[in-house]
Amino acid sequence: MNKCLPILAVLLLALSSCDGLFEYHPNQIILDSDEKNLTAYNLQKIRQQQPGDTLKLIVMGDTQRFYDDAQDFVKKANGFQDIDFVVHQGDISDFGMTQEFKWIHDIMEDLKWPYFTVIGNHDMLANARKVYKKMYGDFNYSFVYGHTKFVFIDTNSREYSFNGKVPDLGWLRGQLQQEPGATWKQAITISHIPPYDGDFDKKLELPFHQTLKESNLVSLSLYGHIHRWLSEYPYDNHILYHATTTVKERGFSYIRIWEGGYDIKRIAF
Repeated sequence: MNKCLPILAVLLLALSSCDGLFEYHPNQIILDSDEKNLTAYNLQKIRQQQPGDTLKLIVMGDTQRFYDDAQDFVKKANGFQDIDFVVHQGDISDFGMTQEFKWIHDIMEDLKWPYFTVIGNHDMLANARKVYKKMYGDFNYSFVYGHTKFVFIDTNSREYSFNGKVPDLGWLRGQLQQEPGATWKQAITISHIPPYDGDFDKKLELPFHQTLKESNLVSLSLYGHIHRWLSEYPYDNHILYHATTTVKERGFSYIRIWEGGYDIKRIAF
């Protein structure tokens, strides 16, 4: 009998019991139980909150490999009072590896408040679509909080080879229809890539805007991706398209929302 076999068996048993300590392959997905279904988990948390007349959000963007900056963001954000929730505008990861998502979540879970994400184009590289799905949930989702409906939608058209299906305008249109008895009065859309960007399907740019405009419910649409600040009305005077810079540029948006209005402050850290 080969004397090395018992030793090898012990080593394999030890390694298999480490529950994700080792990542053997960049496409491997090993998540702890508290790293799964985070969107649903945070939705449960905000359902226990009582929204006021004025909602207070912190919106940040593009963490990628900027771990020190992300930690500094959390420290600065935690200095604010009465925040309802935080929004991560996508590009959680840089290369789409599981460990990148885990590192960012380790940082973000130190926030005092729930946080929600939208998927970015870097979050679709390699095996990242599966990672995002397991860790957070659906690419397109929405929820009502107080007087406002928040609609998170995948706009990473290039990652689908501009197939004419992303963003999903049919789904979006359905989310912006009020059913009888609806308690929400307005909607805010949240995406990674803005419609005027080259990574957004050009054929869907104006239809996307028209979908928002024709709902008569959207006056603010939020984005990341471009790694700089940009607030403008690129199509008409109906909807402000606001892009929040990356954490690497040491800034985030503090947004107050009330029925029929909002204001945005750019915060440095």
